[in-house]
This record gives sequence, structure tokens and C-alpha cells, in this order.
Amino acid sequence: MGVESGSAQERGILLESLATLLEKTTASHEGPASGNRRLTDLLPPEVCSLLNPAAIYANNEISLRDVEVYGFDYDYTLAQYADALHPEIFSAARDILIEHYKYPEGIRKYDYNPSFAIRGLHYDIQKSLLMKIDAFHYVQLGTAYRGLQPVPDEEVIELYGGTQHIPLYQMSGFYGKGPSIKQFMDIFSLPEMALLSCVVDYFLGHSLEFDQAHLYKDVTDAIRDVHVKGLMYQWIEQDMEKYILRGDETFAVLSRLVAHGKQLFLITNSPFSFVDKGMRHMVGPDWRQLFDVVIVQADKPSFFTDRRKPFRKLDEKGSLQWDRITRLEKGKIYRQGNLFDFLRLTEWRGPRVLYFGDHLYSDLADLMLRHGWRTGAIIPELEREIRIINTEQYMHSLTWQQALTGLLERMQTYQDAESRQVLAAWMKERQELRCITKALFNAQFGSIFRTFHNPTYFSRRLVRFSDLYMASLSCLLNYRVDFTFYPRRTPLQHEAPLWMDQLCTGCMKTPFLGDMAHIR
Repeated sequence: MGVESGSAQERGILLESLATLLEKTTASHEGPASGNRRLTDLLPPEVCSLLNPAAIYANNEISLRDVEVYGFDYDYTLAQYADALHPEIFSAARDILIEHYKYPEGIRKYDYNPSFAIRGLHYDIQKSLLMKIDAFHYVQLGTAYRGLQPVPDEEVIELYGGTQHIPLYQMSGFYGKGPSIKQFMDIFSLPEMALLSCVVDYFLGHSLEFDQAHLYKDVTDAIRDVHVKGLMYQWIEQDMEKYILRGDETFAVLSRLVAHGKQLFLITNSPFSFVDKGMRHMVGPDWRQLFDVVIVQADKPSFFTDRRKPFRKLDEKGSLQWDRITRLEKGKIYRQGNLFDFLRLTEWRGPRVLYFGDHLYSDLADLMLRHGWRTGAIIPELEREIRIINTEQYMHSLTWQQALTGLLERMQTYQDAESRQVLAAWMKERQELRCITKALFNAQFGSIFRTFHNPTYFSRRLVRFSDLYMASLSCLLNYRVDFTFYPRRTPLQHEAPLWMDQLCTGCMKTPFLGDMAHIR
């Protein structure tokens, strides 16, 4: 069939494929009373449930046999925190805005909504827009919010000069901060986005004039005050059983690595007293004996780029010492410093070092791109998203979307009135399915990894800055310490992959599908 014409017979084949799919889809919706057909009639069972939430996923081939030194961040890496921490941060920052920054008392009526925002969103400060952007710098329509209200697609396009595209110079620099747009990358930013949206919502709802830049800075400073004043540290220290998760698994990971002769180090921005109490809770009083080097209040990411700050030793009480540091000793605690002195004193260089962190910019970017370390990203949201992906509802929705996409591509060559009517109906149904699939993850913004079809900007940075990614450090326990991670050969558009639309429309038969089911 040519690109401009097609025979009636070919058109009939496409419509027959659609009829078959419609029959199976209807049966899967109607359940056992309609002939006991389910998703497996539409999609072979071996395609479903291939993803394991406890697996480690590789962006780059890496053999743990070659890794001699393991490094770790602390917050959300060694120490996983419960979601109960977020309402505390939100409420404290909200009260700081009211009591210290003199914001309206009416803001106190807002409570934290854990279902509102997701990690990786961008915020346009001058436009007060919170939105999701894909890997190609396009705003995903339907995911732009001003305050707590969605902004119509037409208005978003008008705001950016008739396009959904955000130019690179506006988007972000190396660490996710552009001249007027910020990307929220760490898990602590979830209450910040929620508070920012609530404050904007209040000002708009009460027709109060405000300067967008001032409001953004005040909210950001209030969130910072929660950390700087030690409020978050106090909450966690007072109830570690409530806030710290998987402590026994962290202990198991560290002990296992040491037992296999690996060297360990810790580089964190958190203060020693806080880290010490948390590690004692998870590992025990002798936790420092597991680490060859411990560095606190490192001031990442400048730790990786600024050569000027020297290491300072802390005594057992956490007080600063004045002696010059000529070597980094096991069991001792060091503050600040810089990576260049760290490399000189330890001689830990290149791919034999694997460092884990949760912040793609502050923890991982410099280490991978400038210093050649291997990196592992801790993405707690991955566990929930994989469980959703493995559901029959998601697989059914995605399969039908892909089938429709394939049929749309082939059917567009027919320009008669009936064909155009069918195409319009398919386009409408495809868009409806996209919205349904998006809402499975988050009603406002969808998945942190995908827009409707493209990877998100967050995903793009995840692939760029990490060799491995996983839901938690405990995933290491599922693999031997000499395991080699091989990334799957993901298809380029010009290659011949196992595409859902090709599978569903019968346009391509893929051999060895049964064998593929055993992968992961």
C-alpha cells in the first residue's frame, strides 16, 4: 500500500482487525458473562506482569564485580522516610508563612493533599504555572495548573507564544534551574509544590494582587526554614519507628557489602547528630565501623565542583577540630570538604566507584558526567508505578491505545467521508484512553516517567545521570555482589521491535514470545 492511496481490500483488512479488537475489548469490559474473555484474549498472557517492583533497572551495562567502592547519600537513600513526613513539612512551612512572613491567616485552612503533585514537575515563576514537561521540552496539555485549578490548553499555548514548547534557555541549567523556571526534583519538594499551589490558589480566589517572584521566594524560604531550623530533624528523631522505613534492610545491604570486602563511604548534607541517631536506629551503635569515610554537611552539589572548602574533623561530641586533614580515617567524622580533595586522599576514581542518591542533579549528575563514577538512583515512586503498570486495567488501556495508534497510522491514507468519520472517532477514543491511563497514576499530572507517549523531562535526566535505578537500596539484596546488569535493547523508531499496535493488529508476528516472558 502506498502512502497516498490504498485498496478497498486493504481498508477492509484494517477494519476487520478493528472489529476483532472491539469484540475482545468489549468482552474484557463486560466480564465472564460475555464469553469469559479477558485481557489475555487481547494480549498474550506472557506479555503481562513482566515488571518486578523490587528489581533494579539498568540504563547502562554495569558489572558489580568491577565495583570496589560503594558510596551513599543519607536522606531517602540509606534512610527511607514515610509519607507521613510530608504533611508535617507542609503545615510547618504554612505556619511560618503566616506568622513570620505575615501572609493572610486564611491560608491556614489549607491542608496537605498527598495526591496533588508528583516529582519532576516544572514551575514557571512569572506565570505561576506548575506543569509537566516531556523530554522534548513540550508541556503535556492537561497538566498545567495555576494554584489548584487546571489551566485550559488554549491558554497554555497562548502564554508560550502559540506553542507548547519551552525553549532550552528558559527551561533549566545543569541543576534544573532556569532564569524563570524551576524543576522540582527531590522528594522533599512534594510539600513545597503543594504549599505553593495552595498559596497561589488563595490569592487568586480572593482577588489579591501579588508579585509571582516574591510569592515563590517566600514559599521556598519557608520550606527551607523547616530544614534550617531543624524542625524536620526533630520530628524524625522523636519518632523514628514512625518516620524511618526499611532500616533493617539498610543494615542488611551494608553488612553484606562489607562481608564481601567492599569499601563504603557516606556523603550527606545532613548534620552529624541527625545522621548518627538515624544510623544507630537502623544499624546500631557501631555503624561507623561499616564505613571507611563519613562526610556530613557536605553542601552538595557544590561539594562536587568547588575546590575551596577544606575538610574539617568533628570530635565525638560533634564539635569542629582545627587540625589540617591529610588523610581520611575510618571511624572519624568529617564536615564539608570537596570532591577533589576526597579523590586525592582516597584515590577512589572512575568506574570502580558506585554512588547511590535520590536527587538526580545534586547527587548524581556531576559524579557521572565529570568524574566517571557509576551511579544508582533511588526512586521510591517506582514501586507504586510498576504495580500500576502490572494491573490488567493499565495493560488493557495501553494495548488498546497502541492498537488504535497503529490503525490510525494505516487508515489515514483513506480520505473518503466514511473513513474520515472513522478516523475522527478513533482519535477521540485514543485521547480518552490517554486521559484514563494518565489518571491511574495521578489525576492531575499522571506518571513521573511518561507524558502520554514521550518520556518526561524527569525520565530524560534519569537516563542521562544514572547507570541503575531502583525503588530502594534494599533491591540490592535480590542480586549477587558480582551480578552484571544488562540494559534491555530498547527500540529505536526505525527498528522492528515488539510494538503493541503491531502485535494487536496482527501486522507482525514476533517469534520466541514465550521465552521473553521469563525475562525479569
